[in-house]
Amino acid sequence: MKELTAAGLGLSLSASAFAAQAQDRSQSRSMVISRSGIVASESVLASQVGASILEHGGNAIDAAVATNAMMGLVAPMNDGVGGDLFAIVYEAKTGKLYGLNSSGWSPAGLTPEFLRSKGITEMPQHGIHSVTIPGAVDGWDKLLTRFGKMKFADVLAPAIAHAEEGFAVGEVVSVFWHDSQDALKADAPTARTYLINGRTPAVGEIFKNPDLAWTYRQIAAKGRDAFYKGEIAQRILATSASHGGTMNAADLAGFNGEWSDPISTTYHGWTVYELPPNGQGIAALEMLNIMETFPLADYGHNSTRALHTMIEAKKLAYADMIRFDADPKFAKIPVEGLNSKEFAKQRAGLIQANKANCTVNAGTPPGTDHGTTYLSVVDREGNMVSLIQSNYSTVGFGSGLAVGGAGFALHNRGGLFTLDKSHPNVLAGRKRPVHTIIPAFMTKGDVRIAFGIMGGWNQAQAHAQFVSNLVDFGMNIQAAIDAPRFTKETFPGCDVNVESRIPEKVRNELTALGHQVTLRGDFSATRMGSGQAVLRDFSVGTNFGASDPRKDGAAVMELPHAVTKP
Repeated sequence: MKELTAAGLGLSLSASAFAAQAQDRSQSRSMVISRSGIVASESVLASQVGASILEHGGNAIDAAVATNAMMGLVAPMNDGVGGDLFAIVYEAKTGKLYGLNSSGWSPAGLTPEFLRSKGITEMPQHGIHSVTIPGAVDGWDKLLTRFGKMKFADVLAPAIAHAEEGFAVGEVVSVFWHDSQDALKADAPTARTYLINGRTPAVGEIFKNPDLAWTYRQIAAKGRDAFYKGEIAQRILATSASHGGTMNAADLAGFNGEWSDPISTTYHGWTVYELPPNGQGIAALEMLNIMETFPLADYGHNSTRALHTMIEAKKLAYADMIRFDADPKFAKIPVEGLNSKEFAKQRAGLIQANKANCTVNAGTPPGTDHGTTYLSVVDREGNMVSLIQSNYSTVGFGSGLAVGGAGFALHNRGGLFTLDKSHPNVLAGRKRPVHTIIPAFMTKGDVRIAFGIMGGWNQAQAHAQFVSNLVDFGMNIQAAIDAPRFTKETFPGCDVNVESRIPEKVRNELTALGHQVTLRGDFSATRMGSGQAVLRDFSVGTNFGASDPRKDGAAVMELPHAVTKP
């Protein structure tokens, strides 16, 4: 077997060098390494469920859906069947990548004119008018139908059992749950679903959700149509109507997610893939293109010069993305121009080495357009899934409205529309809003990596930092996820959040350059999001998994000899 360089990041380290790193290192834990499959998610229990699906003959796609269903139970503020889903699938037998966009459209009757007739002049961020059609269940169906080996009944069975029997609430999840307590109390069906005697569950307390078990049983027995046309749909529509919403049966029944080809760029010999608009993945690619014009490896990891360069690259890439990004069915988006190396060079020329730019305007590219869970899976054959799924806002459980008797909250993804008629992302009926959630994938030689880092507008900039950690600084996937991050949550201005593990000297030097630094905790889940990654080295047939210490999760391997026929 090759030395661990096959873990694959172009490293050429001796055994003694690896031993030294293991004895004196800064990463939180070792990678999970196995020739069997690995599931990495934000919940140990959800990862274990996914691994058990692999052990019983399922593949990476089956395990991803089962894990996602569990996440909707154990972290309901972040995700669930009331939200949207995006995924990238790597099919080992063909070596092909497939992208899935299962983000929902707005109800036909939800228009700027309707909102203005109600005296609403800005896009609502919570409540029924922030709700678009949930795409997750259609996404599950498409994944299982095209690539899966198991049926809905198989992959949903563990989540159904845990929903009925209860689970122990995790440490990080309990904090997010508590932060939403007032919002949950504001709506009676929501309070009945997510509160225990009028309060949020404590760390380690057992929580049950029998209504969600009912919803999963409906899907297990009747498939996606149970959600979009059947009894679940009826309960969604009843909830919408009770709050004065515009959603009707045709809005639900007519929804259909879409397969799409991933878009990509190269970064120092690696190919990095994202999904095309309406997501923000194009910002990650443009940011990497800008970063590639600078010798970041020479600057040093998280040095003042490296961080300044990446923060400024973020501002430029995000200004371009937010100017042009929208539903491509409604607007012409210059994806190729935004992703071009020449455009990146032009934008990079605006970065001043000795000064932060607090006013960044969008460029003119050729062709002129927070509550989330991410998980990744690799199986023993090398099939891989990079999947992200979301309710959007963590605080308030998306829209703040649970579907009565169904055990899940509706997302508030429609809040990302604008009412500005001149913008390509202006609200319209049956239109998808700009999306923050993005799965990612990267390749070089025999190595494939499925990765993602959640957290609203944090995501594209966190993707770029993860890639740089691997490529520029030779980290393994666990160290690359662990490493201290920055995030700039806003588009204009010089404000930036940094984790306190970044040295004080560097923070002071960034301030001297004009950055308005806000110090966050050592591992800031709220601001920096949380990531997962799996890596497959096809040259040796070995899998690697990593999970972010910023959340409750873990990478879990299937037991090597536990496989039985489904």
